[in-house]
Amino acid sequence: MEQPQRGIRAVSTDSTITVYQAYSPEIGLPAVREGRFPAVWKRGRMTWIKPSFLWMMYRCGWGAKEGQETVLAVEISRAGFDWALRNACLSSYARGVHADRAAWQRQLKRAPARVQWDPERDLHLQPRPYRSLQLGLSGEAARRYADEWTVAIRDVTPLAHEIQALVRGGDLDSASRLLPQEHPYPVEDASLAHLQG
Repeated sequence: MEQPQRGIRAVSTDSTITVYQAYSPEIGLPAVREGRFPAVWKRGRMTWIKPSFLWMMYRCGWGAKEGQETVLAVEISRAGFDWALRNACLSSYARGVHADRAAWQRQLKRAPARVQWDPERDLHLQPRPYRSLQLGLSGEAARRYADEWTVAIRDVTPLAHEIQALVRGGDLDSASRLLPQEHPYPVEDASLAHLQG
């Protein structure tokens, strides 16, 4: 089946969506233990969430990059995720979406969330011909993510390492079977219209 050029593919239920992040063990392990982000997690900073497991693996090097050794699957409310999409701005100027560069800059300054569309990755972490969503949360969105939207936090580092080992061993079928089953995320076209640049 052909993928749309830009789309949100994710593990989701009727009420939640799973996104991925990677942190140092000092942040990641307490988050898993407590089921919420610890005080050391900076609520004032921009934080990027990724619904694509393989894009997260590309970003964190299968949990091997310094400061990203603990890979988290964060289950958040769909209501919160959808709010962030509605209130997001593209992270870069797009002709045809924004009236002009100054209008985009004003919108970016006000928006509590921003969107980037990055090439999806395959099991070898090579780019695919279609893009996946990265959602940056700051200010109100970051606080709500950490303190209101989060339903559960799981450590998926062992899963990342297991899949990577299978890929290295050339067993792509087994690696594929272990991947989280991501499907097109049901979102109204109107919610994404301002984010399709």
